Amino acid sequence: MVELPLGAGTIDVTLPDCAVTVAEPPGAPPVDVGEAARAAMDSPLGPPLSWRASPGDSVAIVVTDVTRATPDDVLLDVMLEELLAAGVEREDVTVVVGLGLHRPMTDEELADALGEHADLAVNHDPDAVIEVGTVDGVPVETHPAVADADLVCSTGMVEPHQYAGFSGGAKTVVIGTGGEAIIGYTHGPELLSRDGVRLGRIEDNPFRAFVDRAGERVGPDFCINVTKGPEGIIDVSAGAPRAVVDDLAETARDAMAVPVEDGYDAVVAGVGAPKDANLYQATRAATYVVFGAHNPLRDGGRVVVPAALPEGAGAGTGEQRFYEWLSGADDPASLYDAMRDGYEPGAQRAFVVARALLDHDVWITNSDHPEIVEDCLMFASDDVANAVEPGSDVLVVPDALGTLLV
Repeated sequence: MVELPLGAGTIDVTLPDCAVTVAEPPGAPPVDVGEAARAAMDSPLGPPLSWRASPGDSVAIVVTDVTRATPDDVLLDVMLEELLAAGVEREDVTVVVGLGLHRPMTDEELADALGEHADLAVNHDPDAVIEVGTVDGVPVETHPAVADADLVCSTGMVEPHQYAGFSGGAKTVVIGTGGEAIIGYTHGPELLSRDGVRLGRIEDNPFRAFVDRAGERVGPDFCINVTKGPEGIIDVSAGAPRAVVDDLAETARDAMAVPVEDGYDAVVAGVGAPKDANLYQATRAATYVVFGAHNPLRDGGRVVVPAALPEGAGAGTGEQRFYEWLSGADDPASLYDAMRDGYEPGAQRAFVVARALLDHDVWITNSDHPEIVEDCLMFASDDVANAVEPGSDVLVVPDALGTLLV
């Protein structure tokens, strides 16, 4: 029996007729986030925040949204402490929720995520942005509070990312507060199909390189990021965005890498909250397996993802575009061919899912919306055991987004 995440809880999975291997990353001891964040601020990678802030400055702090399990309230505590000590007035600080094309956070979600700082927060609107420059001819647009700020800061989660290699750093601002032009370019077929754009890779990754260069135009000037392991947050780093990502990615790799063999009939990939709130996010578990450093599946093998999906496909612009492409297609091959000609920002997850479905079936189990799963060229089942054929050789990855298969 294996325990897997489902929503905010867990389920027990038994596959008695199968050969089962469990991929458990080595992990690392969790840290006290507040203490580690203050230590990171005291020894930043680059100039300290207090050197950058002055009395009278307007400050924009971009934070992650509900799809990232970042302890933003604690990180804001320590960042605001230093800003206020440098003479910045609290009323001159705006906290911008970096939504990209995701749905706005509710007042209740903001209160849960930001605590006493929720009153400073505004949701990003990708239709109300200001251009601050261009990179490779692509307009770099951002939220007005970010464009007008004297100082731009951010929080972030450095974790494996399908395109950027690892998330965090400049990505929180560039994509999180970006407009459709930059989101469309960075998530379009031309960039995503380049060599080097892959999970777990930072060096020579065209996606990460573009985001970092755009960050030189729009920010952040200073960031504080975390990374996590199976037991919680394992490290905090602060300072210059590129240095912070490099630092935490190294920690994350050490904690997340698991060597695996080839030839599995099925991979059962756990995801849990907040990533299994909708199908758009939950499919990351499948594509991280298929397009990671090492795909352990045999030809025709399947990925099985238990995911609650209380929001169905998802309510944001990107999530709805994802659903429209997948639900309107007859088969993965025709969808993939059609999307290679281009698609709207936010639909990139449909493109990546279609590419995965060319070689592997994806099953979503235990969900609230099996009809939406089946609309989207995937298979639905009421539990994991019914999605795995008897006699299969199965790899179970309890934390698919926190495990690097190598």
